[in-house]
Amino acid sequence: MAETTYNGYCVKCKEKRDFQGNVEVSKTGMNMAKGKCPVCGTTMNRILGKAKA
Repeated sequence: MAETTYNGYCVKCKEKRDFQGNVEVSKTGMNMAKGKCPVCGTTMNRILGKAKA
């Protein structure tokens, strides 16, 4: 799957940042973008909504 740019909150930097990420399905069945913060390298997540069955 190709990486796309998403906007999310970095907990370590305490700022909203754009990050490159892939869409994954969480254990609870939600689509979420997962990637690395471009500044500090911490894993960032953004919940996108319910996954299609």
